[in-house]
Amino acid sequence: MRAFPSRAKPRWTPLMEITKMYLYGASGHAKVVLDVVKAMGQQVEAIFDDNREKHMLHDVPVLHEWNGETPVLISIGDNATRKRIAEKLRCDFIAGVHPSAIVSSTVSIDAGTVVMQGAIIQSDSIVGKHCIINTGASIDHECRIADFVHISPHATLCGNVQVGEGTRIGAGSVVIPGVHIGKWCVIGAGSVVLHDIPDGVVVYGNPCEVKRKNLNK
Repeated sequence: MRAFPSRAKPRWTPLMEITKMYLYGASGHAKVVLDVVKAMGQQVEAIFDDNREKHMLHDVPVLHEWNGETPVLISIGDNATRKRIAEKLRCDFIAGVHPSAIVSSTVSIDAGTVVMQGAIIQSDSIVGKHCIINTGASIDHECRIADFVHISPHATLCGNVQVGEGTRIGAGSVVIPGVHIGKWCVIGAGSVVLHDIPDGVVVYGNPCEVKRKNLNK
């Protein structure tokens, strides 16, 4: 896992402080990100996407050539793709938190991360760059979430859990306190994680077991 940041103020542009913004990625995930942006009282100027057959997403124009417009929020659900785009753009990123989410004042959220409707992040947790904390997910005290992680809808991380870069915690999964999960893992939906998980594997079950290597990392 990467060295997690201290609780110093993250170097990112909060969504509520900007006057105009852009999304990168016009997928179904982008529709939810649009809802987060609108709920925070902001407006997306345009969405960039490589698919030239897309021209509108809801009421927002979809453009196909990015010319350095900033700030950007990457609205792509796949962790590896989100990382590639972030490394390609190398621009000013913003982060967004839906007003219905409950986030402790002692939580650190870094650039590019989106916290969806009804999510909970408890005291002294640290969330890295370009993460997705999805609908109704629960992250308890002092968790450490590395960059490009996706905590899927209604997944629950108990206290002091660490999740490595690029890992996806499947919908409805439960991770018991103090567990360390490696980089670029997939934790299958509905799994119960009772022990540490090494890097780069697919696990699922109750209790979960390592099934194979993650070839999509």
